[in-house]
Amino acid sequence: MERNKNSNKSIDEYIAIFPEEVQLKLKGLRATIKDSAPGAVEKISYQMPTFFQNGNLVHFAAYKNHIGFYPTPSGIEEFKNELSIYEGSKGTIRFPIDEPLPLELISKIVKFRVAENLKKQR
Repeated sequence: MERNKNSNKSIDEYIAIFPEEVQLKLKGLRATIKDSAPGAVEKISYQMPTFFQNGNLVHFAAYKNHIGFYPTPSGIEEFKNELSIYEGSKGTIRFPIDEPLPLELISKIVKFRVAENLKKQR
């Protein structure tokens, strides 16, 4: 699942380069983010699908063994108990590629990030 980091101009193009089973997960993740942040703009940033609303909300990316989700350190800290079963770091969560994505939790994180960015804007 090597990806050409410079060629993806849209999230659709990004998703299309992966095998069908990964595409389904990425499409579900994208739909969850869109539903949780209906005012967000989609773009590619840092060579990853990104949702932007009053600043970057979240990024995601697919890799060989996981889907990376990047909700900023504050998004991870706020949900650290629920996220404790996943590998990650200060700004990254790694969801195993062969397990269902925790879409309800992802939705909560995205909504938190929307509120956080709105508060920062004020």
